[in-house]
Amino acid sequence: MLQSSGMTLKTGTIVDATIIAAPSSTKNADRQRDPEMHQARKGQQSYFGMKLHIAVDSQSGLAHSAVVRPANIHDKHPLPDLLHGQERRVYGDSAYASQKELIRGKAPKAKDFTNERIRRAG
Repeated sequence: MLQSSGMTLKTGTIVDATIIAAPSSTKNADRQRDPEMHQARKGQQSYFGMKLHIAVDSQSGLAHSAVVRPANIHDKHPLPDLLHGQERRVYGDSAYASQKELIRGKAPKAKDFTNERIRRAG
């Protein structure tokens, strides 16, 4: 849609996800939680809701892809739906680390610039 309106996507895509909170209470008319919402943990904090996964052009900042999934789905799973295939670079946080094969399969010319996970000595 962006390309058909004269806008061009450059060579890089930034991917990320955010949790969209929903009420966890069952004090509603149906006395139930929304079945599409799920529990997730981020650090020591628990959340209830969904996740918005989004991809933006690295130069213009225009969003070109978005996917909404339950909050308990890992950020890496919607990655193929976020890439348009013409990327030369893919940027993301450590949730997308170790996805080189998946990135290569969807965007063969892309280099993986996702942050690597930090392993702490225990």
